[in-house]
Amino acid sequence: MSTVQISAADVNKLRQQTGAGMMDCKKALIEANGDFEAAVDYLRKKGAKVAASRQDRDSNEGVVIAKATADGKRGVVVELNCETDFVAKNADFVALANTFTDLAIDKNPASLEELLALEVDGQKVSDIIVENTGKIGEKIGISKFETVTGDKVVPYIHGNYRLGVLVALNQAGAGVEEAGKDVAMQIAAMSPVALDKADVDATTIERETEIAKEQIRAEGKPEEMVEKIAAGKLNKFYKDSTLLNQEFVKDSSKDVREFLNDVSNGLTVVAFKRVQLGA
Repeated sequence: MSTVQISAADVNKLRQQTGAGMMDCKKALIEANGDFEAAVDYLRKKGAKVAASRQDRDSNEGVVIAKATADGKRGVVVELNCETDFVAKNADFVALANTFTDLAIDKNPASLEELLALEVDGQKVSDIIVENTGKIGEKIGISKFETVTGDKVVPYIHGNYRLGVLVALNQAGAGVEEAGKDVAMQIAAMSPVALDKADVDATTIERETEIAKEQIRAEGKPEEMVEKIAAGKLNKFYKDSTLLNQEFVKDSSKDVREFLNDVSNGLTVVAFKRVQLGA
């Protein structure tokens, strides 16, 4: 057993440095004979053990952060998860999510795996996550990382970090950012499945067509009319579910494509991402 006297000031200093609990910090300093670096290592090892023991826990709470580069040409959205709403609302947790998002903005990783391998002050993101799992006492992790590029990328965060949107447009002139924000809010509210008709995957088209056909048959329509009516229903699906064809929420007299073209001739969305917490 260590004979080194551990003062309350030492415990508080380690607590401030690491964010770990008071008793954990005291035990770490005792185990490390008062050596602060060794105590930090002890806490990190404990964090790794905690992380391993919590892998079966659900982490459906958290925050979604969306940001764009200073030149507005690229945007990223990151979802950092935890187990409880209490932790999700903690300023330090939100700051951690912002740190990871800023790192993605700065280093431009191509995937979530690359983001996890990046370093902050010499420490990998994956290790920071493990360390914070130990500090917080909840399983945390990055579940989603998305990025888009365009002449103008507009980020939008909705509902107290519960939903993030990126909109990439093909122009960067006057009024484009404001229009992009309107479209981002449209995406947040209406959750389009694709940008345009041609972007809807074949599986979705097949499913929607089959559902339509069964509905038509259930209504007693003759079989020779089924295909034609189903095609009409599919067009309705495109109008409701693809961004550029959706009725513009702020002006129902036009669709999103028309709204953008009115802002600037030829203005359109080239890509978007919508990340909803836990979805």
